[in-house]
Amino acid sequence: MKKKILLIFGTRPEAIKFAPLYWEFKKHNDIFDIKVCVTAQHRQLLDQVLDFFEIKPDFDLNLMRENQTLFNITAHSLKGLEKVYEAYEPDLVFVQGDTTSAFVGALSAFYKKIKIAHLEAGLRSYNKYSPFPEEANRVLIGHLADLHFAPTKNAKKNLVKEGIKKQIYIVGNTVIDALHTGLKKIKNNPLLEKYIRNHFNTLFKINEEKIILVTGHRRESFGIGFENICNALKEIALKYNDINIVYPVHLNPNVREPVNRILTGIGNIHLIEPLEYSHLIWLMSESYLVLTDSGGIQEEAPSLGKPVLVMREVTERTEGIEAGTALLVGTGKNNIVDTVSLLIENKEVYENMSRAVNPYGDGKSSQRIVKKIKTLI
Repeated sequence: MKKKILLIFGTRPEAIKFAPLYWEFKKHNDIFDIKVCVTAQHRQLLDQVLDFFEIKPDFDLNLMRENQTLFNITAHSLKGLEKVYEAYEPDLVFVQGDTTSAFVGALSAFYKKIKIAHLEAGLRSYNKYSPFPEEANRVLIGHLADLHFAPTKNAKKNLVKEGIKKQIYIVGNTVIDALHTGLKKIKNNPLLEKYIRNHFNTLFKINEEKIILVTGHRRESFGIGFENICNALKEIALKYNDINIVYPVHLNPNVREPVNRILTGIGNIHLIEPLEYSHLIWLMSESYLVLTDSGGIQEEAPSLGKPVLVMREVTERTEGIEAGTALLVGTGKNNIVDTVSLLIENKEVYENMSRAVNPYGDGKSSQRIVKKIKTLI
């Protein structure tokens, strides 16, 4: 009898990291019955990734509401998943990372006494309010899960320190699998690549000027943190008017208000709507460096040889800092400006970062996970 596996996720980053794993399981449909449940904690951004990777959910809770709160997401996900379990009765539930959808997926599976596998297990910042609520979600999922797929040795060490010592497997991060798959899909589709290039060529001339890609949305930076980031970007743009700063602005009003207020009208700052995954990874591949508070981009950009400046006070992805692929610059204006200036003006420093080995994987994580699952259930 086939083993029934349910992937539960609700946001774009989760979908990206689950996509290669989903298709790896599908290669073994004589052994596994694989189904997808989306909470749609995010809707539009999630659907773009599902379309790009050609994944059609089997269950869709469609939870996203205007001005939704963590209370809403948690309560509605829990009730919705109860019905999904009754309809499907999986042998194993997979959750990824640290979102509220992931936490509720694990909690609800625990209530039903279903085995739980945690993809990207063991990341820790050791500050339960940064990132918020993700750090607490990670810890809670870790103590509910039965199988722990850790991306790095450090992640495994974090779990062991918390007393979680069984069934931890170091597999790398599937985000690198997704990145390679995504760029290959673009390269193999000349019409798509031309469409993406033309999209950005309306803003600036690709390959003629350096591009700094910026992403930022973390809750812990709302308020003064985001104002500092915006003021830093403004100073960089005015200092280096031959560099294009491209900022796909997150939909959250707490992000959009300061970004639009401080950065609108500066000629070489391009404030654009959130990008489809295909456009984002293509633009990342064309960028000179990346400023971000996103976890996934900290892992992806080094695979493309792009230095990453992490605009957070702490990061749970310490391996990139240790390997030299990323620098933790915080949300202070002066530090961001000074570090960007160093990477623009000092070729040796830039090349050392761009050549550093990515610690997050080799693009074969999904294969390792499925191979291990075959022996475990």
